[in-house]
Amino acid sequence: MKTIDIIVPCYNEREVIDLFYSECKKVTDRLEDYRFRYLFVDDGSSDDTLEKMKKLAENPDADYISLSRNFGKESAMYAGMKNSSGDMVVIMDADLQHPPALIPEMIEGIEEGYDCTATYRATRDGDPPLRTFLTNKFYKFVNRISDVDMPNGAGDFRIMNRKMVNAVLAMSEVQRFSKGIFSWVGFRTKWLSFEDVERAAGQTKWSLRKLFLYALDGITAFSTAPLRLASIMGFAVSFSAFVYLICVVAKTLIFGRDFPGYASMVTLVLLIGGFILLTCGILGEYVAKIYIEVKKRPIFIVEETSLDDIKEEYENEKNNKKIN
Repeated sequence: MKTIDIIVPCYNEREVIDLFYSECKKVTDRLEDYRFRYLFVDDGSSDDTLEKMKKLAENPDADYISLSRNFGKESAMYAGMKNSSGDMVVIMDADLQHPPALIPEMIEGIEEGYDCTATYRATRDGDPPLRTFLTNKFYKFVNRISDVDMPNGAGDFRIMNRKMVNAVLAMSEVQRFSKGIFSWVGFRTKWLSFEDVERAAGQTKWSLRKLFLYALDGITAFSTAPLRLASIMGFAVSFSAFVYLICVVAKTLIFGRDFPGYASMVTLVLLIGGFILLTCGILGEYVAKIYIEVKKRPIFIVEETSLDDIKEEYENEKNNKKIN
């Protein structure tokens, strides 16, 4: 019997986590040839999500990991994959916007020989028009400037075999953009579409600001195009300034003394100054990423868990520290 781990990152999902478990069980209990384990990852929730996880962990097919603070969804997904042991791993949200009914079809994709069955949203009826517009533009832009191919609407809802999970875990950068990582590692992927589904309860944790920062992480993580753009703009401004200098000198030699206008001078100063600041900002984004990565800080820290192997590992670490 093949084993499948369902990893569920949670942040303040007290209103929906029980419903999620019961709805998923209706689907997975019908798949008698597979043994499922639910691995809930509490990403530093401020409500009683953890307490609900502990109750669910009383079931033989459920476990939980509680992180010491809110590290972000990317770190929570990594924590789940790091502590998974199944032949296959499913990643899905707790808000039921990822339909559990798709799980059997996703498993079929793996049985057909694919390494991954991934999903994308066919519609975005539940999103505000501005968010839909920006999301569509982001996917077009990042596919154009990077060497990864991400279908529009691609999400984290997917199933992977152990080979692909190990490849994803091998990419241990702290600042993670999983949509790009899933594409970068390659492997054969089957894509399924699903209609947009509203949250079963609660509110989304993704504001436009968080989405913008997340998109910025994705662009800088998988493309050096912004750095090339800064170089091209620098060359263009320098060339334009050189041509302008020749024009000024020629005009002075032909027509006599030249008196450049105040408006044109201010415009040039602001243009060049703005370009310098823009270039510094682009460089700063990449330098900041280097600064964070070279510290080699852990991607996540576990505060408590129902997994015996992690408990044993931490106990051994504590005993080693006492001995030393």
